[in-house]
Amino acid sequence: MKNGYLFNYVILGLILFFVHPAHSDVNDFSCGGLNNAYGPFDYRTDKDKLGVVEAFHFTPEVAGLIKGKSGSLGGDLDYTLRAFPNHTRALMAMVQLGSRVKSARVSGAHYSVECYFQRAVRFRGDDGMVKMIYANYLVRIGRGKEALKQLEDAESLNDDDTSLNYNMGLVHFELKNFDKALFYAHRAYTAGFPLPGLRDKLKRAGKWRDSVSPPKMESVQGRDHQTVPEAEQMLAPEKPTR
Repeated sequence: MKNGYLFNYVILGLILFFVHPAHSDVNDFSCGGLNNAYGPFDYRTDKDKLGVVEAFHFTPEVAGLIKGKSGSLGGDLDYTLRAFPNHTRALMAMVQLGSRVKSARVSGAHYSVECYFQRAVRFRGDDGMVKMIYANYLVRIGRGKEALKQLEDAESLNDDDTSLNYNMGLVHFELKNFDKALFYAHRAYTAGFPLPGLRDKLKRAGKWRDSVSPPKMESVQGRDHQTVPEAEQMLAPEKPTR
């Protein structure tokens, strides 16, 4: 969605403390087929199908991880993501829930947290926002090179999306690709993105400059197992459908 939209809240600190599954465990077989009794539908385009899911499964209470609607929180998020595999808000909620319970697979869910990203990418490989969120997740579980690949794919798909540029800058910052982070920060702020978090982080790191040239992609060789420090990470995904 061009120029992105802000929620009336931001999702803070997607810092993960659980043991994640080995990458070899995340594949088409272990993550299940995409056929579903309802859907699967594309979150970006099938808005007319969202009503029943967001009324009975992805309510504001579920999105905020307050309480389940039709069952457990994990069950409602699982239903949402089987019906809409690339539902970006539900993906982020699943990540947060996994972090809260310190588990790679939450109670009530059919699959691991990472499997829901694998399914989303398999379902719609052209969804740049999903790839950006997946990259954010991969950074936080110490898989920097894989995160960078997802970022490159996201850039090729959605290079004019304002919120995507902001979030890509945040992920590059965590990867210590400061020139890239600065480049995306300027793209986002030039287009009017309002959140100051990325600029503030670059200033605190002594990396902010008022002008910038397109940088070369830095290698993250040797950073696969880096520990990402706790930070004021903010994701600004799409506007929720009412």
